[in-house]
Amino acid sequence: MKADAGRKYRAYPTVDQDQVLTGWGHTARALWNVALEQRVYLWEQRRYTLRSAEQCKQLTAARTDLDWIGDLPAQAGQQILRSLDRAYDNFWNAGHPAGFPVRKKRGHRLSVPFPGQAVEVRKLNRKWAEVRLPKLGWLRFRLSRAIGGTVRNATVCREGNGWHISFGVHTGRMPDVPNGRLACGVDFGVAASAFVSTETTPRVMPPTLTANEKRRLEALEQRKARQITYAKKHNGRKYSRRLRMTIAQIAKLTTRQANRRRDFTHKLTTDLTKNHGLIGIEDLRVKNMTASAKGTAEAPGKNVRAKAGLNRSVLDNTPGERRQQLEYKARMYGSVLVAVPPFHTSQTCAACGQIDPESRKGCGRLFACTRCGHEDDADHNASVEIEARARRTGGSDVNSTRSISRMRVPATGRRRMREAQKPVHAR
Repeated sequence: MKADAGRKYRAYPTVDQDQVLTGWGHTARALWNVALEQRVYLWEQRRYTLRSAEQCKQLTAARTDLDWIGDLPAQAGQQILRSLDRAYDNFWNAGHPAGFPVRKKRGHRLSVPFPGQAVEVRKLNRKWAEVRLPKLGWLRFRLSRAIGGTVRNATVCREGNGWHISFGVHTGRMPDVPNGRLACGVDFGVAASAFVSTETTPRVMPPTLTANEKRRLEALEQRKARQITYAKKHNGRKYSRRLRMTIAQIAKLTTRQANRRRDFTHKLTTDLTKNHGLIGIEDLRVKNMTASAKGTAEAPGKNVRAKAGLNRSVLDNTPGERRQQLEYKARMYGSVLVAVPPFHTSQTCAACGQIDPESRKGCGRLFACTRCGHEDDADHNASVEIEARARRTGGSDVNSTRSISRMRVPATGRRRMREAQKPVHAR
């Protein structure tokens, strides 16, 4: 099976292009909301499922009547409606974790999609290139890496640190043959970001923000809260220019934090898949792990603040993103990823197999088996147990990357049943 890949570059639009792209971003967001509202209304009133093929015809008529929709390139509007189709398909797919499509708020990330036939890329020199977009012209971007394939689609988006352009590229690369390297088990945690069974020391993610950046972020959050309170009381809930500047400064810091976290994750997953033939990880349910502990009014929860801090620490280590990267990189580098049941991995002795909670009391870093006396770092002991379970599975489990299941969209009756179960007013 040939692979597709994504390429993301920093874009540098001119002042005029920046204004045009900003307007297009808000138009694309509004078009998504209108199209979603139309589908929900038709389903509630007539039990009629509307798709992009019909909405594209209505979009063509709306472009002649509404100037704000006519300014957006027709190809971008059609791509938005097709993306809405994919969102519905993922929701109808019982094997996909996606929920019902949601409406995009004003603070949502601005993005404008284009099909591959509507863009043209040319290289200027070793470090710069430019892409021609409909109704915009040539947009310069930093060529930090080669595109390396045929461009199938492009998306221009604005993040906290500026504009970026992403290409969906057909590379034509085939999965590598098994590399025949050693197997390993990896225990993802909070104190130790990752402990590999074949290593003696854990891999710890560096702080994503410095001490000064943390203090600045906290001060900006406090300023934002004060400005929002003032806007609600004295400005009719209208955001001022200073409030929007504060939000932009917060977005710049959080984007920097996310980039550093993503950099560590990519380096970790690439190293694991290149140097190991079989990788065992825990089949974690991150959504259940990070559920809130506040409970209800009748049965309030306990240690809510402590659980909220633990949830932030778990999400900061991005276990779901690591698994996703390991899945596609394992196919690239000839490795096999096996997700094993996570039950009692931290309480099982890797030497004798005894399961006893007393072997690891509390959240200490020492594991001391009550049966055979084996002592080890608790995370390293868990990684060895994960590797043993992955070896017993042998890469034949359904979670292995060697067997890729293709999920089909259920029949129309199934679609309607799932759609009717979702309370639209909750969205």
